[in-house]
Amino acid sequence: EVDRLRKRFMKLDKACSTPTISDNSGTIEREEFLSLPQISTNPLATRMIAIFDEDGGGDVDFQEFVSGLSAFSSKGNKEQKLRFAFKVYDIDRDGYISNGELFIVLKMMVGSNLKDQQLQQIVDKTIMEADLDKDGKISFEEFTKMVENTDVSMSMTLGEFLLLDLFPPDWLMLKLASVGPLAIDIRKTKS
Repeated sequence: EVDRLRKRFMKLDKACSTPTISDNSGTIEREEFLSLPQISTNPLATRMIAIFDEDGGGDVDFQEFVSGLSAFSSKGNKEQKLRFAFKVYDIDRDGYISNGELFIVLKMMVGSNLKDQQLQQIVDKTIMEADLDKDGKISFEEFTKMVENTDVSMSMTLGEFLLLDLFPPDWLMLKLASVGPLAIDIRKTKS
């Protein structure tokens, strides 16, 4: 299984290389990753890179790649999946989702489809409803309670065959964008 993941990683590393960005380093640099056409148009591409890049070094090595994908494994538990989804919104990695962080990530998702004022109202409402201890931010525990009745963990599971052989990088990010727990909130609020 690890060998198959390594082959997929090397294939991605090779696919990410361009004539101007190719260093054969065995890592996928941010610029390399964003150079893939199917990645460059995804609104959550930069967040995915940041989450996979656990050490903040600006690139994703094989160990970080495996660690990031483990949340999507059918063997991954619900908490792993929820922690990954939480990290999408926790930009500064302080263990909380602030009003500003939620706004930034949701803005990435909705683009210009909502005016900033409308989006801010959604963000404020989400924070107000999810912030059980009223400290102005959402902790992982509050996040978990907010999404407990959704199917986030099942939506974030890739079958082993798909994970190892077929999954295109954009599919993973589109999956997160479409099932992101706070994106669900936007759909409920808009109707």
